[in-house]
Amino acid sequence: MSSVRRRMANLANSVCLKHSVSLWFPHQSPAAHRSSSIGFRTFHRSYVVSSSSFSNENREFVIVGGGNAAGYAARTFVEHGMADGRLAIVSKEAHAPYERPALTKGYLFPLDKKPARLPGFHTCVGSGGERQTPDWYKENGIEMFYEDLVSNIDIEKQTLTTNSGKLLKYGSLIVATGCTASRLPEKIGGNLPGVHYIRDVADADALISSLIVFPENYLLQRLFTPSLARRYEEFYQQNGVKFLKGASIKNLEAGVDGRVTYVKLDDGSTIEADTVIIGIGAKPAVSPFERVGLESSVGGIQVDGLFRTRVPGIFAVGDVAAFPLKMYNRIARVEHVDHARRSAQHCVKALLSAQTDIYDYLPSFYSRVFEYEGSPRKIWWQFFGDNVGETIEIGNFDPKIATFWIDSGKLKGVLLESGSPEEFQLLPKLARSQPLVDKAKLQNASSVEEALEIAGSSL
Repeated sequence: MSSVRRRMANLANSVCLKHSVSLWFPHQSPAAHRSSSIGFRTFHRSYVVSSSSFSNENREFVIVGGGNAAGYAARTFVEHGMADGRLAIVSKEAHAPYERPALTKGYLFPLDKKPARLPGFHTCVGSGGERQTPDWYKENGIEMFYEDLVSNIDIEKQTLTTNSGKLLKYGSLIVATGCTASRLPEKIGGNLPGVHYIRDVADADALISSLIVFPENYLLQRLFTPSLARRYEEFYQQNGVKFLKGASIKNLEAGVDGRVTYVKLDDGSTIEADTVIIGIGAKPAVSPFERVGLESSVGGIQVDGLFRTRVPGIFAVGDVAAFPLKMYNRIARVEHVDHARRSAQHCVKALLSAQTDIYDYLPSFYSRVFEYEGSPRKIWWQFFGDNVGETIEIGNFDPKIATFWIDSGKLKGVLLESGSPEEFQLLPKLARSQPLVDKAKLQNASSVEEALEIAGSSL
């Protein structure tokens, strides 16, 4: 059934910024421990008895959360014919689930470049699927509860209570609450007007950053090698971006109008700024589901390879799920749109069918920067695998560059910038196969193309 698509007025006028500061700290996940066997009780489907005391008419399945995972889970229920009159979704947002990457990419384009706006990026357009507007949920018989947080869960009675006082019944519950943005403390100015955290549509204004402050020694320390980071830092600087590395924020100071005016650093120096963007990572939104079972090393709700928690009938997917990363034999929690989509689909298929395949996720990363019209160089990064072992860097940076991670002779991960579609398609094959490669031959490759050909011949 096709969705009814409604046009919405263009949101937000351009904002004139004198000075803008982006406080950027790569999210540091706790070291993941090696997984041993995880004890989970056998799952049995629960049957629901109807009662007029419950606010939801659709009581067999309930999804808590309004992000990517919720949207893709809803689509999977529809594909299995199990949504109409059976599924309800509870979201703290005023909007139907949407594709979050747009918030820090297309949403920030200038107005004359047609920035992304809802309903243009509702799920599941990010993976080529149908745009699931609010009308789509109505047409498919899915009950939506907007702008309401779940405040309590009664595991024995299988009920949820919301902030507005609603009592919701579930037979099977999928927790897809994602993460919340980490914030600077209020006492050092973290909530001043002009200080922004980009996590949802309400946060995503037309913001432009011109100065980046972060405490690490180089850019994207979790992924880039020092030499690769140095090259990209030089490119950013050539395009008017200034870095303050190894800097720590002491506090943000307001002017006479109450808005942020200065950023004060620990070394006593100050930066003038009327707009500050905070990017210091995110925390899994586990409340009020702590009783379901949390994972101590990576955070989040502990699940097995079918996204079942320790409590029968309760599942967790997306950013909030701590799951067994099968190919590397460890527990992981992944904050990535691809994982949100795949975990939701895998969970619902396992719930509704006889599927027993364990989730086998390949870690990946991608980003695109300097995509604006007239940019001297549009950059697109793709990474697949595990960044462990020693690195081999190939390429002259312009027009492309690649980094290979090799551990015990095996190719564990690959990062490629500005590759062709065929080259990008090779990366996940290499990362999943982890072939033995001739390190000396790879090091002597005269180009990225030759290096990828050498690696590909090892498959």
